[in-house]
This record gives sequence, structure tokens and C-alpha cells, in this order.
Amino acid sequence: MGGSEEATTRRDRWGYPVRTASGACIDSIDAYYEQVLAYGRNRAVILRAAAHDRSCTLANALAAHFVATKKPQEASRLLQAANASLGNATPYERAVVAAISCLVGDKKDEDLALNRHIELLKEFPKDLLSLKRAQILCFYLGRPVVSLNIVQQVLVHNEGVSYIYGMLSFPLLELGRMTEAEEAARKGLRINSCDFWSQHNLCHVLQNECRFKEATSFMEACSSSWDSCSSFMYTHNWWHVAVCYLEGDSPLNRVLEVYDENIWKELLRIDAEPVVVYINALGLLLRIYLRGHTHDIVDRLKLLTTALKDQSIWHVEWLLDILALWALGCTKETNRAEDLLHSIKSRFSTLSSQKQNSMQAAVQLAEAIYEYGRSNFFKVFDLLGPNFDAINFKMIGASDEQLDVLNEVWYIVLLNSGQVPKAIEALKKQVSKRPGAPFLWRLLEKAYSIERMPDEFFAAEKAKALEAAYFR
Repeated sequence: MGGSEEATTRRDRWGYPVRTASGACIDSIDAYYEQVLAYGRNRAVILRAAAHDRSCTLANALAAHFVATKKPQEASRLLQAANASLGNATPYERAVVAAISCLVGDKKDEDLALNRHIELLKEFPKDLLSLKRAQILCFYLGRPVVSLNIVQQVLVHNEGVSYIYGMLSFPLLELGRMTEAEEAARKGLRINSCDFWSQHNLCHVLQNECRFKEATSFMEACSSSWDSCSSFMYTHNWWHVAVCYLEGDSPLNRVLEVYDENIWKELLRIDAEPVVVYINALGLLLRIYLRGHTHDIVDRLKLLTTALKDQSIWHVEWLLDILALWALGCTKETNRAEDLLHSIKSRFSTLSSQKQNSMQAAVQLAEAIYEYGRSNFFKVFDLLGPNFDAINFKMIGASDEQLDVLNEVWYIVLLNSGQVPKAIEALKKQVSKRPGAPFLWRLLEKAYSIERMPDEFFAAEKAKALEAAYFR
């Protein structure tokens, strides 16, 4: 490498060469890495990197990805700037541009993007930002096995590095490997106690294992550090706390306080991201609704439904669209709900045949959840079929805990559509996996009661004992 080229090459946080003469540019790139991995609120720092050196390929590519969803034209301009400098870029920068190019513009190809990220990480295994992008792709494509394979592939190059163990923990818990997931999350927290993703993953494990009191105690102790978190991480961590309260049969006012103070109030912040706030708000309100507390949430639900009429937030997240259909349906906003459903179907018709194959079930789920909101239980049963299990719907961009509420919807549909033996079968299966969840035992008690089965007493006593144990 010649002297003039040497002067324009710096190394980023991972130690990989980046062509820029600007120290401020590379500092901003490194700050962006930290913000993304820490789920920080200042990810816009990458725009400063591009401003410090408008010819830096890496800065422009990362900035393009950052603005891709909200400002597609600006993303295209930044990606063009990245491509214009490719001739002078390092192999590492070229690999990042190739991977990001599949995620920007009208010709987005998530499968190709994932393959390019996998190839990138074979050559540049210390790039944890590209690992994060790859895992997010896996999440939305419903491929936890691939997500785990990728992180295991690079683990040997990142032993003892902050954030890597949180990224190892999540696919493990998605695959039901809870002991390993807990071990990885705790390892991540020993390296960095403010690794919010590891905090989140540990809570996931505790929640899945019905260790609700332990989960809330842990998360409450962590919560003072969450002010620096993005809207997603802040409201999602509090969502987990509220769901643990609810599952552990805490007083409802405790759950609603979290909703009001730590989820809904996030919208008052100038840098709030409404879509993720709405997802966490809806996910919590639906759980409360299923438990029969409809009167207590009616005003909150109406306020949220007003926000959901805004078409600019439609189709950003499948999970939001599906939960919004429930909210619009049960608040009798029938016209708006049908507009959203029609829009989902129209959008579906424009997808590639491969994508249609993977998302057909998601469209049926959307229609079913809308019908559930309107209390059309028999229609829901017809749409979902007798063997529905929400765990098969990871393609809507939801974790197991987020999908659990859709199984709860399903159990109630079975009870209300005369499919009680089927409900008992499904509930017994779920109770065997999560024997410490009181609400499941309450539903089983109701099912046994309808069928006049003596097991009703056992289920009631089991639920009562679990509810009492939570307050000890």
C-alpha cells in the first residue's frame, strides 16, 4: 500500500480497514456500532459519519441502511454515494455494501441479503454489527437455527467480547434451549452489566420457565439503566415486566401503571419510535383483554385505536398489522379494520411467489385475529383450522413470548366455539410445557367445568396455589 493510500485508511472498532482520512468519520462509525449493539437512542450518529467524509463507502452504506425505512429516497442517494467510491474501498467495505444493497430500495431481497451477510462474516468474523443485521434478518424470516449457526460460526473470534453472548443467547432461547440461553445471557452480563439484550434474554428465560417473581425482581433492578435505550428496548423490556406481573397474577393496577408510565408515555419523547411502542402496547392490552379486564382498558384501547388508523404505520411490521386488526375490530372500527385487511391482501399479491408461500398463513392469521376482535369465534376456528399453534408463525416477526398471546386467543376461541375437548387437549399440552402459569390452569379449569369433569377442582387448586405463591 502506497503512502498516500495509507494516510486515507483507518481501522474501525473491529480492526478492519476503512478508507477515510477523517478521524471524526471513523469515530462516528464506531459510535454507531455501539449505539446499535446497545439499543441506544442515538443511532443517528451514523449520519454524522457520512457528513464528515462524503466519500467514505462504509459511512454512506451504513447511513443508507439506517434511513432505509423512513427515508427511502435519501437511502438510495447514500447507497449511490457508497457505490461511487467502491473503486477506492477496502474489501471489507465492499462486502458490507454488497450485503446492505439487498436491504435498500424497491428490490429488497432478504434471502440474498442473509446469504451475503453469512459470506461477509466468514471473512470478517469480528463485525458484530453485520452479525446483528444477519440475526435480525433471521428473526423476520423465522430462522432461529440459521441465527444460531451464524453466531456460533464467529464465536471463536469474539470470546470475551461485549454483546456477543447476548446474540448467542437469543437464538438458543428461540430454539427452547433455555439452560444454555440463560448461561449465555449471564455470561454477557458478567462482561457488561448494561448489555440490555442480555438482560432481555435472561428475562425471557425466566418468564418462559414461569419464574415470574425472579424475572420482575431482576428487571426492576436493571430498569434504572434503561433511559438510554431506544423506544423498542425501553418499552419492550417494560412489556416483559408487565407480562410477568400479569402472568404471576399481580394486581391489575400494577400492570396498568407499567403500561401508562413505561410504554404509552414513551410517545411523549421527541425521539420516540411509535411503531414499536404500539406493538408493545397492543401486546399487553390484548393479554389484559383475554383475562376479562375489558372495562379497565376501554379508554386506553380507544386512544390506541385512534393512532392505529394512521395508514403511515401500516405494513411496517406484520405483528403490528395483526394486533391492530384485533384492536380495530373490538372497538367497532369496522371500516378502518377492513381497509387495513384489504391493504394487507393487496400488498400480499405484489410479493414474489416464494414470499407468498411463506406469508400465506400470516394473511389468514390477520383475518382470524380481526374476526376474533368481533367475537366471531366460529369464523376464527374455520380460518385457523383445528391444529393451530402460534409457534409456527415466527415469520410475522415475533418472539415466542409475543406469539404466546395468540395461543391464548386460540384456547378461548376453542372454548367459545364448542370445541372444548380440543381446548382441553391443547391446554394440557401447553401446561406440560409451562406448569407454573396460573392463567393456563384457569382456562383448563373452565374447560373441565364446561365438560363437567372432576378435574376442574384439581385445576382450580393448582391455579390458586400458583397465584398465592407469587406473593410470598
